[in-house]
Amino acid sequence: MATLKQLRTRVSAITNIQRVTGAMYMVAAAKMRRAQEAIESARPYAEQLDLTLRRLRGSIDSDSHPLLQERPVERLAAVVVTADRGLCGGFNGNVGRMARVELESLQDIEIELTTVGRKGRDFLRNRGFDADQHHADIFRDLNFAHATAIAQQATRDFVDGKVDRVLLIYSQFQSIANQVPVVQQLLPIQADTSADGAQAGNYLFEPDPDQLLEALVPRHVNFQVWSALLSTNAGFFAAQMTAMDNATKNAGDLVEELTREMNKERQSSITLELMDIIGGAEAVA
Repeated sequence: MATLKQLRTRVSAITNIQRVTGAMYMVAAAKMRRAQEAIESARPYAEQLDLTLRRLRGSIDSDSHPLLQERPVERLAAVVVTADRGLCGGFNGNVGRMARVELESLQDIEIELTTVGRKGRDFLRNRGFDADQHHADIFRDLNFAHATAIAQQATRDFVDGKVDRVLLIYSQFQSIANQVPVVQQLLPIQADTSADGAQAGNYLFEPDPDQLLEALVPRHVNFQVWSALLSTNAGFFAAQMTAMDNATKNAGDLVEELTREMNKERQSSITLELMDIIGGAEAVA
């Protein structure tokens, strides 16, 4: 059984940890709100751009633009996006596990792996998947140039025929309590098979669809990557906020439990001292 001094030391240490996790919760909450505002501002543009391109593809020949051309998949590029830091529960691990399952299902296909964030790179490296390209510390100062660089590299590889498909694997931010890992096909851009997309031929475009494609396709690819980065950034802070809140509550529960044990130990010590005093007094008498 721990001594009274050891219990006091443990209570003091856990209280200090509780202060740290509480401070990290407040910081993560503030950053999450800013990240959420950024993703909510960017999401409508990205969704409408995606919808416009899908409708355009329904109005033209699929081979009219190189980024729309479907071809047999012999080489595939996968861009896996995770955070650079931990202390966020299973946020990074969920994306890493989905990426591993996806990559293992493509054993007969040559894979070019690009990782964004140290956690995803380390997770996949430890499971036998070495990254051909890696982007680290971009979330320290996240800006659109990072997304453009990743998207342009993927676009060049696809146009040059180095890869036949590009997948984007990341955690989609849906709410503070819900971040869902997804696998999204970035290239080639897929046609819309929904009822809305099926009526794409009824639309009139000005200027003509070919000119629109030349202008919108690069923006679409850039914004899909940008949306994934924003979603990952917001999801990381939301997950960290939840993890630090749980850690703070658990530390509080542990302090209460140790305090009760410490009080029992003090009471036992006082009782023994009183018994010694009473016994001594009786012996003198």
